[in-house]
Amino acid sequence: MQIRVLGCSGSIAAGSRTTAFLLDDDVLIDAGTGVGDLTLDELARIDHIFVSHSHLDHVLAIGLLADSVTRRRHAAARPPVLVHALEQTLVALRQHVFNGVIWPDFSRLPSPEHPVLAFRPFVIGEVVTLGTRRVEVLPASHTVPAVGFAVSRPGGAAWVFSGDTGPNPALWQRLAQIEVGSLVIETAFRDDEHALAGISKHLCPSQLRAELAQLQRPLDVFITHIKPGEVDTVMSEIAAQGGRHRIRALAPGQVIGVGD
Repeated sequence: MQIRVLGCSGSIAAGSRTTAFLLDDDVLIDAGTGVGDLTLDELARIDHIFVSHSHLDHVLAIGLLADSVTRRRHAAARPPVLVHALEQTLVALRQHVFNGVIWPDFSRLPSPEHPVLAFRPFVIGEVVTLGTRRVEVLPASHTVPAVGFAVSRPGGAAWVFSGDTGPNPALWQRLAQIEVGSLVIETAFRDDEHALAGISKHLCPSQLRAELAQLQRPLDVFITHIKPGEVDTVMSEIAAQGGRHRIRALAPGQVIGVGD
């Protein structure tokens, strides 16, 4: 298995795409603006979308993807693309995106009997199995109901994505119980924006250090969700703290092996 980074920025600018990861060639983990860099053939191969929470930078491409692939999937009699999320997140998508005002309801198009999207709720702690692949739903602490994910296969180490989160003791309690191969964790703000990070339930470098101190062994840690233009500052603040983990900024186009 492999994870391809389509987007890992906290907002948009030239060269910056918001959060989206491609698992192998058929599963999206979040659906931010990075999804738009996939070809139509690549879009048409996606069968599952796992959504961490309802904020626009993580869900924007769901409706656009549906519009792009409807004709191909309908012509090939393909089943709906399954959108997996917390029930609260699915309610938000129905009410605020797929409502016929912001965007058509592709859970009923091209027909209610054969829609291009179908919504599937999950709960924290649930494991969704896709063949030999396992996607575990992890807790996150954000301003809306939110989760992270651990992707693994039997006998292999997990790729873990924190989702958008502030300090989150429940995450570290769970990670202490599983084998983690690599961790993608957000650090959205600089340390001088500590108050804003707290209000918006994101992390800044000093908080990240406290969070990572709860890991039991050194890991490859990749930082995501940094705002455009802030990568050098945030990563310098993280590096100045030292520590035992191998910490790098996540990069668009990067590919991370899972379970290797």
